[in-house]
Amino acid sequence: MKKRIFAVLILCVALCMVLAGCSKKTGTSNKESGAKASAVKLRFVTGGEAGTYYAFGSVLAQHATNNAGINVVGVVGNGSKSNVQELEDKNAELAFCQSDVMDYAYHGTNLFDAPITVFSTVAALYTEQVQVITLNPEIKTVADLKGRKVSIGAAGSGVYFNALDLLGAYGLTEADIVPTYQSFGDSADALRDGKIDAAFIVAGAPTTAVVDLSTTKKVYLVGLDDEHIAALIAKSPYYAKNIIKKDVYNTDNDVTTVAVGAVVLARNDVPEDAVYAFCKDIFENAPNLVSTHAKYAELSLDYAASITSVPYHPGAKKYFAEKGFNL
Repeated sequence: MKKRIFAVLILCVALCMVLAGCSKKTGTSNKESGAKASAVKLRFVTGGEAGTYYAFGSVLAQHATNNAGINVVGVVGNGSKSNVQELEDKNAELAFCQSDVMDYAYHGTNLFDAPITVFSTVAALYTEQVQVITLNPEIKTVADLKGRKVSIGAAGSGVYFNALDLLGAYGLTEADIVPTYQSFGDSADALRDGKIDAAFIVAGAPTTAVVDLSTTKKVYLVGLDDEHIAALIAKSPYYAKNIIKKDVYNTDNDVTTVAVGAVVLARNDVPEDAVYAFCKDIFENAPNLVSTHAKYAELSLDYAASITSVPYHPGAKKYFAEKGFNL
């Protein structure tokens, strides 16, 4: 009898141990599942620490990390071309990029020797205007640049190709001007010193270099007409018509130009739910976050869903589909 009771006790202890083990294993599995979701780090390569890409990208990353259940880390970047290469090299999962450079990369043109297709579009966030700056009021159209000394950005840069695009729309080539290849600041200094007649600058207006120039000189922006803009966009769909208001640089009138977009890209292998959560966090909260960064005020769903040259990531498609966009 005692042996039978002892055996029953042993059996009970064994069952308790098994049940405890199962319970422990199940609990660990649930924790691991939750940890797995939060442990996915999305490195978001932006721009230089003094630029808008880094400042705004860091705000986007921090807010998403705190509120969207994903782990996004803003990382200093070296510009659009470098950012695409970081995606290709698996050094980042998200990246800021100009819409034109994104197009070059995806189709293997201009700055890129071969197509890079490891990425897709998340959203277009705001515009970066193609600004043709001059101190000469007689230069009224791009056609007036013929024979003039014009800064067209560093050789091989995004600005350089923007300049060639605009010149081409007006029937001009690099050979029809006297080109120099300068940064924004150097271009502004050269204009101030009378060394060049005009400069191409591609950045969100107001641009610091132009603002500084306008404090000592009367600045003029060369406008584009609708006919040439339409032809340019038909050939290069990453451009969009844009208006620079007269109070931006204290010009006499509003000026019509074109702009490229500041676009967020994602590697194709980033989980759909992570990109969906990132999109939702950006656009659902934008109206309440303008005080944290002014660029939030420029966000719109229409513009965000306007990219046609590179496919959207499935997570972005899902979000925009809920808002009525068929991408």
